[in-house]
Amino acid sequence: MYSPKQKRKEKTEEKGFRAYFLRLFGKYDFRDERQFVIFTKWLVFIVLVFVETLIVLQHFDHFERNGGWKGLIALAVVCFVFTLSESLKLFVVKRSKGRIVFYVLDALAACCFLFVTGGVYPIVVYVLVLTEFYIGAEGSLPSVILLCIAAPIYAAGYVLHQYFTIGLHEQLYPLITKSFSYIFIFIVHFLAVQIALAFYRQFLKLDKALSELDEKRKELEKAYAVVAEVTALEERQRIAKEIHDTAGHSLTTVIMQTEAAKLIFEKNPEEAKQKIVAANLQAKHALEELRDSVHLLSGAKENQTLKTALEGILHESTDGTGIVIRSEIDEVFVYPAKFRFLCNTLKEGISNGLRHGGATAFWFSLKRENRKITFLLSDNGKGVQDKPFALGFGLSGMQERARALGGEVSFESEEGEGFELKLILPEDKGE
Repeated sequence: MYSPKQKRKEKTEEKGFRAYFLRLFGKYDFRDERQFVIFTKWLVFIVLVFVETLIVLQHFDHFERNGGWKGLIALAVVCFVFTLSESLKLFVVKRSKGRIVFYVLDALAACCFLFVTGGVYPIVVYVLVLTEFYIGAEGSLPSVILLCIAAPIYAAGYVLHQYFTIGLHEQLYPLITKSFSYIFIFIVHFLAVQIALAFYRQFLKLDKALSELDEKRKELEKAYAVVAEVTALEERQRIAKEIHDTAGHSLTTVIMQTEAAKLIFEKNPEEAKQKIVAANLQAKHALEELRDSVHLLSGAKENQTLKTALEGILHESTDGTGIVIRSEIDEVFVYPAKFRFLCNTLKEGISNGLRHGGATAFWFSLKRENRKITFLLSDNGKGVQDKPFALGFGLSGMQERARALGGEVSFESEEGEGFELKLILPEDKGE
């Protein structure tokens, strides 16, 4: 049984051992190709030293029993040459031209390895050396050149080793044929490393593209936030201007009409009554405009349709005023800008008919024909004497707004025949 103290000690040692490897491998960012190459070279070097150590240990007993200390020394020298070559390439020589000498030395050492030990050990060691070169090479052309040089040299070394040490004088052709299997191993190894590197570099490209997309997305989010803020500010400014131009104008008109009614009340009660009715209707419209603006500022959404909104305006205009309004209204889908414009135009048209024309009855229709919305409002007022009649603030603003929405507005009037307002707008496509 372990004591609690021993358990804590083992846990601490395990934590320290794990932390060491995390520091060793965690400091490399594999999304950086340079750091990936450095890490891989280190890994190949460690594996190479490990394999060489296993080879020496495995052959130690064999050379000791047979008294072949020279063979053991030769094996150790070859392993030392490989280790020294890899160490110099990894730590000292950084230039590509200077490293070529060491790769030639590696090829000769691999051939010597064949004369010292047989089996797969020489090719395993040499494959590790070639792996280090393939990974660090800039482009595939140097790797192809090295493959074309290294594979035949190794195959020739194998043939010479078999020919001189074993003495296969009569089986030279089968021996040469067998050496091609080693060339095939080098080719397969080369293709495997190149495919792995291609996948890795493709991963780097995709990772870079994703990083750029993420940065673009963040930039777009910031731009959208700025646009939303600017749009909200513009909308508030537009609503403020609308309150000033519509509700403010309407309230001014109410004051003027009530003042005029007060002055003529004793001399002409009927006319004074008409002015009071018109002022009352104008005050209702001004209140409704203020409510709409408050709803917009608070972010409230209108759930009513355009037909419902227009019918509500007609009802408010006739409620308690004594005027008559007949209507035909189609259900039409429009976006908020046209929605508000059509409602404001109806309010303005009725108010003008009462104020300036003394109208007591109106006809209103909203029709949808040939992808067009036709708005028609006529009254039985006194009409206009002068031709052409001058457009006031409200009618001129109505024309400008209609043009901005892609439509047009026209006015017709004859003395004693009332006033007609006709508005044509393009239809919006509903969802």
